Amino acid sequence: MAPVKLPSELEQYVTTLENKVSSIPPLLLLASACAAGAITALGVSRIHFRYFKRLENSDWITPDNYQKKRWIKGIVSSVGDADNFRLYHTPGIGWSWPLKFRRVPSTSKALKNRTIHIRISGVDAPEAAHFGRLAQPYAEESLAWLTNRILGKTVYCQLISRDQYSRVVANVVVKKRFLPGSMFGSSLSLEMLRVGWATTYEQAGAEYGKWGKEEYIRTETGAKALRLGMWQSGLNGETPAEYKRRYASTDTTQPTKATAERTQSRSSNAPSPTSLLGKFKFW
Repeated sequence: MAPVKLPSELEQYVTTLENKVSSIPPLLLLASACAAGAITALGVSRIHFRYFKRLENSDWITPDNYQKKRWIKGIVSSVGDADNFRLYHTPGIGWSWPLKFRRVPSTSKALKNRTIHIRISGVDAPEAAHFGRLAQPYAEESLAWLTNRILGKTVYCQLISRDQYSRVVANVVVKKRFLPGSMFGSSLSLEMLRVGWATTYEQAGAEYGKWGKEEYIRTETGAKALRLGMWQSGLNGETPAEYKRRYASTDTTQPTKATAERTQSRSSNAPSPTSLLGKFKFW
């Protein structure tokens, strides 16, 4: 078969390009190739860290992630109180295809230290019983609603900050079926307000995402008008914020959640009194 003859203009361009390349010093070509390789490697590394590196727990989240308000995706592995849950991070782009290659653990032992404790931003739910304090009315119902809504489901979390209990405060978006990405989901905070199982959180540092505080207040007002959720018995009940203020001002002897967790951690890590090291105070 006869070789294909290039058009004269294209043949002239190729010849000129070959002459220019041949005039470049070999060391410069080598340096350029190394630089191109380094840039490519850096780009691949950044893409891997941004989209495919799994965050084992909240300690893996850097200040830069909070500053940039990075979005992460994951599966809800458990629900604690009615305004927080545990997220098993499942990095990837778009649909849930990464889960085909990454099995989410199903036991408490396998999930230990492998989830991110998320505090839903912008809302306060009825408080459950803690440290001998009675639970608020509707705390159980609020928790049941949240559990049914998100347990085992894919959610997107926009990282905002870390609170005093070492939880990650985040705007949470529930993924819509058949639609990828956080932009197609619905705000979990607004859903909770809409059905009456939460109030708008208005303390210092509150975050409301792209929806804004006005939308939160408007949604809560609508639930009150319809007597939904915690408002079904009227509007004069104690709100979660009032409940916490009451205990903070009248029961100063009760340990805070953070203090109790630190005490428990120190107790579990302390050396045995009968051990040799336990006899020396400076250890």
